[in-house]
Amino acid sequence: MIEIRNLTGVQINENFLKRITKLVFKKEGVKKLELSIALVGYSLMKKLNKTYRHKNRITDVLAFGENQKLDELGFGEVVICLREVKKNAKRYGTTFKKELTRVLIHGILHIFGYNHQSFKEAKKMKQKEEYYLSRKYV
Repeated sequence: MIEIRNLTGVQINENFLKRITKLVFKKEGVKKLELSIALVGYSLMKKLNKTYRHKNRITDVLAFGENQKLDELGFGEVVICLREVKKNAKRYGTTFKKELTRVLIHGILHIFGYNHQSFKEAKKMKQKEEYYLSRKYV
């Protein structure tokens, strides 16, 4: 089950987010996972980042329930700051939709145990992101 909670005034195509999520699940071999996607504003994201990562700054995406083994996945949550996504899209010269897709995929991959704590792990995660972003559905 994929639940989307949009806590902002920005209109988002929830079916698109669900489709991306399901495709990543399928390609990663994940059959059962309850995922919540929360779309939040600047102040809530900054508060969450400070509370859970001890970083008093904004970030584009947070993942909760990460580093679970794929055969033991249960529940995960991806929190996305739409304001930061919009800012990053402009910074990187891409569309809002593509940047939103990238951060959603990034968050999901964290839940699946991917990370960027070392160069090798970061490279592997980036390759996965690029693979999913290169698919025709983005």
